[in-house]
Amino acid sequence: MFVAAQFIGLYVASFYSHSGNVIPLGLSFSSNQDPFSVVFQLIISLIIAILLILGLMKLRAEIVMRIWFFVVVTLALIITLNALFSFIPGILILSFIAALVIAYYKIIKRNIIIHNLSELFVYPGIAAIFIPVLSIYSAVALLIIISLYDMYAVWKAGFMQKMAKYQIKKVKIFTGFLVPYLTSSQRRAFANAKTKSAKKKIKISLAMLGGGDVVFPIIMSGVVLYSRGLVPALFVTIGAFIGLGALLYNSEKGKFYPAMPFITLGCLLGLALQFLL
Repeated sequence: MFVAAQFIGLYVASFYSHSGNVIPLGLSFSSNQDPFSVVFQLIISLIIAILLILGLMKLRAEIVMRIWFFVVVTLALIITLNALFSFIPGILILSFIAALVIAYYKIIKRNIIIHNLSELFVYPGIAAIFIPVLSIYSAVALLIIISLYDMYAVWKAGFMQKMAKYQIKKVKIFTGFLVPYLTSSQRRAFANAKTKSAKKKIKISLAMLGGGDVVFPIIMSGVVLYSRGLVPALFVTIGAFIGLGALLYNSEKGKFYPAMPFITLGCLLGLALQFLL
């Protein structure tokens, strides 16, 4: 799913890089803005968003959070669907309708399959807003800052785990990919329950990958696509995949890890390699 989202992101970035293909609803920065000022604005926005989420958690304002996520998901889907199906007449209106329907089944009806499928298209739409106004150096700076934040939030402060658990248990949504699975003990409990024909609630495990771990490598590869072309961008995408794969291969079940440092390292290695070739 991570790789699929990256390739969709590259296509969406390529679509909006062509003259005349404007991001819908005016959701774009001015082309005259300094790339590092955009990074600064993005970091400040993320800090404000995190503080808002923590505040809403304290107030137990789950409905407000659901409305917030519904709006963001809808807007991001409109951007992506408009790019993917641009050959269809009246696609902007159709994208708006489709985005509302998908957001409804994702956030209100809460279907796990629609959740993961929609995530493939949400992050390319978000990334498309920032890609055109960033440079390679500012994108690298963004990755490094986010990686440092990720390490602090997971390994030191621990509030990333709290936000993830709160989203799943209370808000009933999660910003990222979710893959349910059964451990060996959970499989045995499930088998026993089936044998006894008894209705019994069984806890299952979840493999999770946060949305930020998906969107930031899309931004990096999209910026490289703008600046240097498709092949260098693919190096970054492959590097991100290798970095995430290395983390998943060596991680332990039941533990939280900051994925961005590993993804960033992979992106930077892919970027360096394409410069050398």
